[in-house]
Amino acid sequence: MVEKPEKHGAALTGDRMKMAVGNLNLYYGGFQALHNISLEFLENKVTALIGPSGCGKSTLLRCLNRMNDLIPGARTTGKVLLDGQNIYDPRVDVVSLRRAVGMVFQKPNPFPKSIFDNVAYGLRVNGVKKKGFIAKRVEYSLKQAALWEEVRDRVHESALGLSGGQQQRLCIARALAVEPELLLMDEPASALDPIATQKIEELIHELKQSYTIIIVTHNMQQAARVSEITAFLYMGKLIEVDQTESIFTRPRLKQTSDYITGRFG
Repeated sequence: MVEKPEKHGAALTGDRMKMAVGNLNLYYGGFQALHNISLEFLENKVTALIGPSGCGKSTLLRCLNRMNDLIPGARTTGKVLLDGQNIYDPRVDVVSLRRAVGMVFQKPNPFPKSIFDNVAYGLRVNGVKKKGFIAKRVEYSLKQAALWEEVRDRVHESALGLSGGQQQRLCIARALAVEPELLLMDEPASALDPIATQKIEELIHELKQSYTIIIVTHNMQQAARVSEITAFLYMGKLIEVDQTESIFTRPRLKQTSDYITGRFG
């Protein structure tokens, strides 16, 4: 167990709703990419979003920290509530939102900086200046990402010298350093080999003790291994959501069954 340094605010535990999506629609210009999505995400649980390519999984994920705001012509209707507050309220500070809802992308994207500076980046951008605090947060975040023991003697070397799997864990550490409440993962292991993938999956299992995690994956076996809840999307619509075991062993809808058994997708 990693010893935790000081944290701002107390962590909550238990099966309570952390985030809720209500009647969410998303449009890219005249094209509607998401149709009336309503879905709840429970605290300290892993929710997997599955479905064929182009079904809206990643689009939905990017709605949860307003990354789609960066796309010209994108607009949303409906609500996304984080701890009961609508993140699309005009008064919401988007920078603070993205600090609270961290994101890890499909392809590792370390900055061309040292390992230390990669993890410290978000802290410095957010105005943290105390070197001692930054050093503790960097070490703790690298430990949380199961990377500290591999890099502790070279934290001031370039992050670009790490393997692909190590770079992805570094990106996870970078997201964790600013103490998010929720972690979004967009196919975080799809570019990795099986051994690195296993490490990421083991890491997700550890991280859910402290974070609510939402993962997009095209890998059915991965969804079954890492998540407690699975949501199946198709053509921008939420088809079925249930406990992962139920989705994979006794889905209620034939469309879900056809997808998870490989009949389409």
